[in-house]
Formats: sequence, C-alpha cells, structure tokens
Amino acid sequence: MSDTSAVKDALRRQQIETPSWAYGNSGTRFKVFAQQGVPRTPQEKIDDAAQVHRFTGVAPTVAVHIPWDKVDDYAALAAHAKEKGVRIGAVNTNVFQDDDYMLGSVTNPDPAIRRKALAHLLECVDIMDEVGSRDLKLWFSDGTNYPGQDDVRARQDRMAEALAAVYERLGDDQRFLLEYKLFEPAFYMTDLPDWGTSYAHCLKLGPKAQVVVDTGHHAPGTNIEFIVAFLLREGKLGGFDFNSRFYADDDLMVGAADPFQLFRIMHEVVRGGGYEAETGVAFMLDQCHNIEPKIQGQIRSVMNVQEATAKALLIDRDALSAAQAAGDVLGANAIFMDAYNTDVRPLLAELREETGLHPDPIAAYKASGYFERVVAERQGGQAAGWGA
Repeated sequence: MSDTSAVKDALRRQQIETPSWAYGNSGTRFKVFAQQGVPRTPQEKIDDAAQVHRFTGVAPTVAVHIPWDKVDDYAALAAHAKEKGVRIGAVNTNVFQDDDYMLGSVTNPDPAIRRKALAHLLECVDIMDEVGSRDLKLWFSDGTNYPGQDDVRARQDRMAEALAAVYERLGDDQRFLLEYKLFEPAFYMTDLPDWGTSYAHCLKLGPKAQVVVDTGHHAPGTNIEFIVAFLLREGKLGGFDFNSRFYADDDLMVGAADPFQLFRIMHEVVRGGGYEAETGVAFMLDQCHNIEPKIQGQIRSVMNVQEATAKALLIDRDALSAAQAAGDVLGANAIFMDAYNTDVRPLLAELREETGLHPDPIAAYKASGYFERVVAERQGGQAAGWGA
C-alpha cells in the first residue's frame, strides 16, 4: 500500500487504547515516584485519557483495572467517559495483589482460594456488562519458585477449569484475552509462560478466547513478529499490550527500545489482515511511566505506534511479493528497509491537520494549559498509584 492517500485512509481508522494505570504514580520495587497533578480517582484517570484522545484523535478508549478502578456505580463511570469523549475499553482483572495469592490464584492448591479468585474474574464480567466492554483481560502471576513445590500438571488442570468457567459466563459479544509472561513474580515456573501455552488453552475453549501479546513478556531475542503472524493465521490474536523492554518487563514507552521491532510487528499485522476492524485485534498500551510525565508519555507512545503503522503501510507489497517469489533476498530486504527508513512524521502531521488536529500533539497538549490546571485542582486526597 505505497499510495499515500490510501495510507492516510488506513491511518484514519486506527484506534489505540490507553491504560488507566499509566496515569497514576508508578515506579519499581525500590521506589514509587510521586508527580504533580496525578489523578486521585478513576474519573480523573479517564479525564487524563481523554486528553490523549483529544490531541491524537486515535485513542478513544481507556482500559480499567479492578480493583484499582473500583467504583460504586460503573454505569455512571461509563457515562462519565462518554461525556469526556472516550469509552471504557478492556476490563483488567487482578488476582495477584492479595495475600491469599502468595501460592497462586486460580492454580492455588487451596480450593477456597481458587474459588475466591474465580469469583473476582466473574465479577469483572459483571462489570463488563455494566460498562459495555467487549474485552476481559486475564493475566495470572501464578507459578512456583522451586522444583517440586507443586504439581505442574495439576496446576494446568486448575487453570483450564477456571478459564472454562469464565468462558461460559461471557456474553455473546464478549471475549477474554489471555496474557502470558515468561517469568516474574514466579521465578522457577510460570503457569502461563508463553504464547503456546496461552494459545493451547484458548484453542480448546473456542472463539471467545483469544491470545494477547504483551511485547515485554518474552525471552531476550524472541521473534515476536513470528508469534503475531502465527496467531493471526490461526485467528487467535486478540490484541497487544504495547510497551518496550531492554532487559525484562520494563513497561517503557512502546518503540523506545527497538522501534524496528515495532515496525516488524506492525508489518505482520498489516500483512495478516489484523489491521482490519473485522479481525477484532485490539491495540492497547500497557505501560508504567515512572519518571516521565504521564499524559505526555501516553501521547508519545500513541505517536510511536502511529509511525510504525504508517511505515508498515508504506511497504510496496506487490514489489515485495515479487522479490520474495524470485528469491531476491537483497531486493526484498531493500524494499522492506526503504519503508522503515521513510520519515513518516510529515505525513502524520499532514493527516492530523486534515482531521482538524494540531500537527504536533505534544506541543498542543503543552500549550493547552491542562497540566497546570489539574496541578492546581488536584489538591488533597490520595493520588492514584501502582496498586491503587
């Protein structure tokens, strides 16, 4: 799709979901750094997310995390989001922060704790009903630290039982996205360590169970774009949690560590049809901004995804296919690299102006005075942070 007008048309359809937790204070296990103007309530998180959409035009939904975003009236929370020009997207579960989950949640050897964890997962489906959400995001920290600590096969049986119960509870237009993670906080064995394990569980359950690819959750050197291509081919790619990593699950701004990898991923998304709305692939951010300004960090991440997508759309696919079929190794690679090396920032600035937006979203946000206003208004109360 090397035609610029066609690329612009495709980019106009792009939607990128931001996470509510990215707007709160965050840090490492050593220190959480407090910043000014941080939201204190789920409503204020949504207000901040609305600013990202206001200046980029492509971030119309915000993911929530339960119980971090727990409220008494979820319908009212959805109405607040609509009033601010956005919608509530994925509902994220949390079965990793309670003391009861030290030995696992749905795979815990204690059946009472397994029932407690499952009850929370089902509660989150109830919340989906109230806010009109399509996606339930499932991530489990379950695993073991020592060989022999628990029965590996039994834990897989328990996982399958819980997933089946959640699957049965989903509505006709709902689905769950099953995440995986190589390690942490379990260091010997994680119950859902990789895409293959997640895929196997989802395949057994049916079409409402999909795999989500978090770009920070793999071993160093993993070819993530291959995973994307495979899952798209099988109709099992539910979405992404976009972030960047240098060493482990760093949760940095997407494209910060390896923008070429992000481009390669988006190439496979476009090639496999995952960019089309009917495939249902959700493009979500999952990040913690420890030292950078929260809203600006989300805007920059959205822009990085836009740039990688634009480059992927610029690949001359007919020429690339011809070179591949002819076995022209260097020619095919040159076509691929030409697209990656294209400066797409002028194209995106032009597109924003055509849609009534400022060509530079970050400059527009800084000039809006929003940050100064919320710093003055958000006095007192408890600032939201990781785990709250």
